[in-house]
This record gives sequence, structure tokens and C-alpha cells, in this order.
Amino acid sequence: MPNAFVHIELNTDDVAKAKKFYSSVFDWKLQDVPAMGYTMLDVGKGVGGGMQKNPMPAGPNHWLAYVEVADVKKTVAKARAAGANVFVDYKDIPGMGALGIFSDPSGAVLGVWQPAPKPPRKAAPKAAAKKKKR
Repeated sequence: MPNAFVHIELNTDDVAKAKKFYSSVFDWKLQDVPAMGYTMLDVGKGVGGGMQKNPMPAGPNHWLAYVEVADVKKTVAKARAAGANVFVDYKDIPGMGALGIFSDPSGAVLGVWQPAPKPPRKAAPKAAAKKKKR
């Protein structure tokens, strides 16, 4: 499975200021998700993302890219074995998926994202067979 970038997230100490700035610079559609304390970014074409209050209050404001993986736990374990500093081993995002966050040996931070399994599609009801006329 190729591992594409699937989400980019701004972690900031001032979400309102960031929303005002980015909506004045780009034609992004912003949608607040109050229950999550999150703002989704619909960028139109390309990889979308979100904005949130920086979960590391002492950390700098930063953009964080996420790469899709089949298994967050296995990927984070592989990254750790390769020398990563792990910040989040595994965090479930109910109904959406799970994430992990680590830095590579040079200090660059990256997130990994495992989408939640999609529910099985319901088969469309079969139309009643038409009777042939004789």
C-alpha cells in the first residue's frame, strides 16, 4: 500500500487569529466541529486538513502532515525501532480512525493516520423480476 499524505493540521495557540488570517489569504472553506474543538479545512483540490488549539502549550505553533497507514501501532513501532522519538503511540478518534505522532532522528515531526474501517455497503434491493408475456 502506498503511503500518501492525507491530512495537514495547524496546531496554534490562537485558532481565531489563524482562521481569520488563512481565510483572508486562501479560498478555503472552514467548518467548525465544536464537539472536537476543531476546524476542518476544505481546500478544494489537494489534501485538506484542520486547525486546533495546540495540544502542547509550551510547543511552537506548527503545521503537521499525516501519512495514511494500514496500522498505526505497527507503523509507530517500526518508526521507534528506526530511531524515532514517539509523542503519541496511538490515539483513537471515534468514528474516524486513529493517529500516531513521532519525530524522525533529525527532529522532523510527522503524523500517521489509520482511517476507521468503512461500514459494509448495503446491497440495493433487487427489483421484482418482470414476467414475460406469452
